[in-house]
Amino acid sequence: MHDQLPLVIFTGRANPELSARICDYLQVPLGKVRLFNFSDGENACQIEENVRGGDVFVVQPTCPPVNDNLVEL
Repeated sequence: MHDQLPLVIFTGRANPELSARICDYLQVPLGKVRLFNFSDGENACQIEENVRGGDVFVVQPTCPPVNDNLVEL
């Protein structure tokens, strides 16, 4: 029998409440990620867990500010 591969959901900064509500509904924890900006304004993302072999989803609406949210995605 195969082990079930994990389902991981990450959130961007556009709407973390939406991601939390999705995770609550699916009964899975929110993925561990660190989102920050470098001093020059560039976006940075650091995944803080192993997601190899799992199903990974990123929840990041492209609401205003559209460019910032899309680039972060």
